[in-house]
Amino acid sequence: MSSSSYAATILILGDSLSAGYGMEEEQGWVQLLRNELPQHTIINGSVSGETSAGGARRIADLLASSQFDLVVIELGGNDGLRGFPPTQLKSNLTKIIEASQQIDAKVLLTEVMVPPNYGPRYSKMFNDVFYELADSYNIPLIPFFMQDIAPTPSLMQRDGIHPNVEAQPIITQWMKPWIIDVLEK
Repeated sequence: MSSSSYAATILILGDSLSAGYGMEEEQGWVQLLRNELPQHTIINGSVSGETSAGGARRIADLLASSQFDLVVIELGGNDGLRGFPPTQLKSNLTKIIEASQQIDAKVLLTEVMVPPNYGPRYSKMFNDVFYELADSYNIPLIPFFMQDIAPTPSLMQRDGIHPNVEAQPIITQWMKPWIIDVLEK
């Protein structure tokens, strides 16, 4: 697989899944992606426990810190775990997408799913937010990278929520082609 011919500056805006919760920073998928795409500058703006509201509050300062070519948004998991209304998630993600597009950055949105114990109605409303935003803003939607990892205990930390060190290369290989594809367009 080729990589883009220019040196892009990429912002990863996520929660603990991208912040590398429970491991050293160099073990997380964002650092592994840096290792695989050394021509690009990848800034990890992810914070464990971050909600979409926190991301929306921080986006202006993050975007002011560099000229980003791409913003990858991986937020919503903590909104879902706290049972926040999907309308609130949609509003916050909209702010992040619009702020990113205003500086002419490309945007990649990562789908996030909630555990089934929240019920089918909430799960559908929550998941629909990502599809609606991707469609409305004509941005790619990356399928949830935890979909195949979460059901595999050997890839999860003891808390059953966070991927472990062994899962990080899998996440990197999941994310990499999406990022390369967007940069090449």
